[in-house]
Amino acid sequence: MRLALEVFGENMPVELTPLLGLIEELPGYRRLLAELPEPAARTRAVLLDAAKPYLIAALYRKLPLPMLVVTAQPRTSQKLHEQLSLWCHPTPVRLLPEPEALPYERITTDPSTEIERLRILFTLVSRDETPLIVTSALSLAGKTTSYNDFTANIDTVYKDTNIEPLQLLNRWEAMGYCREGIVEVPGTISQRGGIVDIYPPSSDRPARLEFFGNTVESIRLFDPATQRSQTEVPSVAIGPATELLTPFLDKPRTEQVLDSIDLSILSSEASQQFRQEITMLRNRQRPRHSHFYAPLFNQDSILSYLPDNVLVILDEPGDIEMAITDLDARASQLRQEKVARGELPRDFPRSYFTSKELHMENRRCLSLSRWDVPDNTPAHRLEFAAAPGYVGQLPAFINKTRQSVKQKNRVVIISHEADRLSELLEEADIIAPPTSEIGELPPPGSLTLIPGTVAEGWVMGSDTCLFTDAEIFGFVKQPRPATKRPIPHHKLLVEITPGDYVVHIEHGIGRFAGVTTISSNGSQREYLVLHYAGGDRLYVPTDQIDRVSRYIGASDQPPNLSRLGTQEWTRAKQRVQESAEETAQELLSLNATREVVHGFAFSPDVVWQQELESSFPYVETPDQIEAIRQVKEDMARPRPMDRLVAGDVGYGKTEVAMRAAFKAIMDGKQVTVLVPTTVLAEQHLATFSQRLEAFPVNIEVLSRFRTAKEQQAIIDGLARGTVDICIGTHRLLQKDVVFKDLGLVIIDEEQRFGVRHKEHFKQLRQEVDVLTLSATPIPRTLYMSLVGARDMSTMETPPEERLPIKTYVAAYDERLVREAVLREMERNGQVFFVHNRVQSIAYVARKLQPIVPEASIAIAHGQMPEGELAKTMADFARGKHDILVCTTIIESGMDMPNVNTLIVNQADRFGLTQLYQLRGRVGRGANLAFAYFLHDKGKRLTPTAEKRLKTIFQATELGAGFDIAIKDLEI
Repeated sequence: MRLALEVFGENMPVELTPLLGLIEELPGYRRLLAELPEPAARTRAVLLDAAKPYLIAALYRKLPLPMLVVTAQPRTSQKLHEQLSLWCHPTPVRLLPEPEALPYERITTDPSTEIERLRILFTLVSRDETPLIVTSALSLAGKTTSYNDFTANIDTVYKDTNIEPLQLLNRWEAMGYCREGIVEVPGTISQRGGIVDIYPPSSDRPARLEFFGNTVESIRLFDPATQRSQTEVPSVAIGPATELLTPFLDKPRTEQVLDSIDLSILSSEASQQFRQEITMLRNRQRPRHSHFYAPLFNQDSILSYLPDNVLVILDEPGDIEMAITDLDARASQLRQEKVARGELPRDFPRSYFTSKELHMENRRCLSLSRWDVPDNTPAHRLEFAAAPGYVGQLPAFINKTRQSVKQKNRVVIISHEADRLSELLEEADIIAPPTSEIGELPPPGSLTLIPGTVAEGWVMGSDTCLFTDAEIFGFVKQPRPATKRPIPHHKLLVEITPGDYVVHIEHGIGRFAGVTTISSNGSQREYLVLHYAGGDRLYVPTDQIDRVSRYIGASDQPPNLSRLGTQEWTRAKQRVQESAEETAQELLSLNATREVVHGFAFSPDVVWQQELESSFPYVETPDQIEAIRQVKEDMARPRPMDRLVAGDVGYGKTEVAMRAAFKAIMDGKQVTVLVPTTVLAEQHLATFSQRLEAFPVNIEVLSRFRTAKEQQAIIDGLARGTVDICIGTHRLLQKDVVFKDLGLVIIDEEQRFGVRHKEHFKQLRQEVDVLTLSATPIPRTLYMSLVGARDMSTMETPPEERLPIKTYVAAYDERLVREAVLREMERNGQVFFVHNRVQSIAYVARKLQPIVPEASIAIAHGQMPEGELAKTMADFARGKHDILVCTTIIESGMDMPNVNTLIVNQADRFGLTQLYQLRGRVGRGANLAFAYFLHDKGKRLTPTAEKRLKTIFQATELGAGFDIAIKDLEI
């Protein structure tokens, strides 16, 4: 007999807010609700961690109060924000990020963080909505511009207003806006004749003001990507674009504050720096690290912007208090050290408030605790319990669901795999199609199946169960946020600066001199000026810029300039064409062989393939989906595949390879994964095993970490066909390794293999499918892909929340190393310290210990005994050590999201792609990462080393790996 259950709605985007009404059945919630509206109420709720987002969303829906939710750690606030956004949709939930710079620190910060903070401050000032803001203890304690200064510097420009454009631009520059050629990101302005563009942090789109004389004739919002006008509006509100306003808008107060700084104890070097920067502030100029001086002027916190009736929700107040106390202790220690060294004035103010200075006792507060503790604050227990976990045991889950419904319990399932679960339930005679509209509260004895993603489930009271993917499958697919951080597209392109060599497609090699404007027939037009041999000049209209490209060739010597009006360039192109034809003949022979050889055409995806892909814990990027599609199409063809997947570090190349490997196994073929290091082989084993543990797949690793007996057993298994996937280093290429039915070869980090191994690969490419993965392809591989001799997929879309890595190149300095390590430890993170000399690595570790005595240091290099190396890496991955002093053994594929600071010692001895690969080991999570490339103090760098370090410093944009490979090809 089929069990028909009540369902709600259709397959549409889901609003979970109707489910919030279920909590009103709890007596503890009703008592809590009665207390909170009281002014200066202080109460406490004890409940399960997983239910906290649900409770906060229910309170926000019920009470007409602005709310500020505070967590102890930034990562916790990010996760809570994600969950609240799901429960409160479509009402916006704001996340106030903490400042990136630690107290007393001069670093270049990501402007988008400050922009987001300003956006929230503007929202609070405008009072357009009842805000729900999530933040961390560090952000709560941080100082920001005063409420009065912020509100006094909000301009509203109306259509038909009379104002001089230059006066407006000067004021907006004082408010923190930067002049750019075109406006693409918040906080920028530009002017072209009578048109002024501005992108306020408070707006989703920039505004274009068209002037007729001094009159604003029209105001239009436009698309920053296309620069095309979209909507005409009657007015636009312009808020500040920086949290440091006073020095640029209040000269008397600025002079008073700057005069009060006592520079007498400073060293000569620090004193000179302070005097230069103070002079800039007096002249209303922004020093490079202007945020360093913000504590002199900013005296308010986020609490100053919130109305008196705000409800402050403290998630684990004890942890919040500890986080602020820890910040104060570390900052005070750093302050003492800087004052002792003469780097900081003795009276320089703090950039944060202590717990006492925040005066939380005057606010209406609700404390959330996971368990009851003795406290003077009244506590309300909310009846939530952890939902039982099934971790992929779907028959047991379905049986339990059937029993719960028969017992008149209310069951709600929120799953990313709602369609799949609906089919499985239907096979068990339970009809429960996915719903995406909840019209009313689900009654007892019902099953509601909702497509969506919630972090954890819970059992509420005695009759309501919420299950999520975490309980059903053992993982939760991470949602991709709907909004993206704007990126200035022109900065992602290869820039041509005056003095660079360029190539005009028709006239040859010249030197770019700049851009000029020429008047002709009453109109003005911009031209690129190119200098050629013999003093000749060529003026290229900017609308023909596609005919000019940057010169790529030998870097050590400048090229000879072409001469205009001769056949010299034509003859050069002819010689290159003949040479290219010779190369093409060689490549044609190789490809002809591959086309003739009959490969294996893999079958269409099976159900298990779909299950594996559904279990990927992240939302795929568009480039990842396209690469997977292209690989599957290649595998379905009857000729051997030879595809290069070029994607930056951490962009998901391994997932593409894993899906291809599983597809091959489903057709009874064997797969081999070639990696350059034993450490990477072990990591791939862990990754593949974790993802494929639900399937009958035998995975082995062949490397020196295995004993001779173990290696022989694996080789026998390969020959008999009992090993499905074999991950290995160069050991896989030896003659005694024979596969029974090899169908796919995956080469990870191809640039790390030598010529002999390439010959082995070349033979394999004629017989089986080959998939090559690389963030920085070697020049020859890249060249063959660019000319079409090999198929190539590029993955350029960064994962959400991935930030560019802050990169520094400097001489080795113990104070710099100490501050870098302490900054990372402040965030509970870890550090890679790379020293690529095994003979002296222990000495470097001993020298590092007294610099950072607070840190636990471990050593790892390729010549260590296998067991010791494996244990060290495992201990470090588990967080037992703060610093790993290591060689380039970490270079390829290591994935440790908690490691977000990299220090490379003697960086001038490394190759360019090595430096880039090393930098890719950090910044793999949502936190801002730092990379320090250090060279010996006083050492004169070779021109090549200087060029490499300059390139790695400049190539900080996300997805720069392809540009690095191009630069390597150039060098």
